[in-house]
Amino acid sequence: MTPMPTVGWVGTGVMGASMCGHILDAGYRVTVTTRTKTKAMELIDRGASWADSPAEVAAASDISCAIVGFPDDVREVFLGPSGLLAGASAGDILVDMTTSEPALAIEIAERAGVAGVAAIDAPVSGGDIGARNGTLSIMIGGSEEAVERARPIFETMGKTIVRQGGPGAGQHTKAINQILIATLMIGLSEALLYGRQAGLDLDTVMESVSGGAAGSWSLTNYGPRILRGDFEPGFFVDHFVKDMGIALSEAASMKLPAPGLALAHELYVSLQAQGLGRKGTQSLILALARMAGLEWNPR
Repeated sequence: MTPMPTVGWVGTGVMGASMCGHILDAGYRVTVTTRTKTKAMELIDRGASWADSPAEVAAASDISCAIVGFPDDVREVFLGPSGLLAGASAGDILVDMTTSEPALAIEIAERAGVAGVAAIDAPVSGGDIGARNGTLSIMIGGSEEAVERARPIFETMGKTIVRQGGPGAGQHTKAINQILIATLMIGLSEALLYGRQAGLDLDTVMESVSGGAAGSWSLTNYGPRILRGDFEPGFFVDHFVKDMGIALSEAASMKLPAPGLALAHELYVSLQAQGLGRKGTQSLILALARMAGLEWNPR
């Protein structure tokens, strides 16, 4: 019987802690690191081992995963002097689950390949709810052989696990995901503001529209949060602005217009300007309410 691979984990934020927790629950031996050790203490209490750097994580692991914030963080965690690649051995697999740049995913795969290490880009969608419930959609770029070796790890965290192609393909697919969500969030916010101003009971409105053609994951999961005035992050505004910026840049390189995406990007930048970058993406309604001279008050 083939022994279970050892797993490394870097990043214990809104989603990362839950994702790593599922791997622990499945019985894997896990080594973890993050910038602030206290944020990893729950995982350590549940049996994870601590390492002082990504390189030490990789040295202890057959498959090392990371979900961090921005492309600069990805570059440091994977390619820095104390990064995962520095500690990896031939035959290991490195998995970036951050939403990042396709070109960076390709660079990581190329540099890893020189050392006999496989690299996979595997960004996710589903927010904090999907991370907690182990129901994420995982969009994968990398060699078929490496992806199949890592698939049991992905299956602890997600329900929709699809290899899209070679290195960078996962990141391109996540850009599509964010383009789809961007204008949907504008529609969700506009609709709820319209209903509030029309004097409707928004709970019954949502009951009607969520079961029809307008139904969506965002309506079902973010709509109730908006009605409660809960703008804490399932996914940070700052990170969504980063994701949309990547998608806009990629679209421009393809000479593709993306006016809906550009509008959403500007509206979310306005939230950052209001000091709301660390709030959840559902807080877009606050920017639109302010444009209308309104206050959004929870029910």
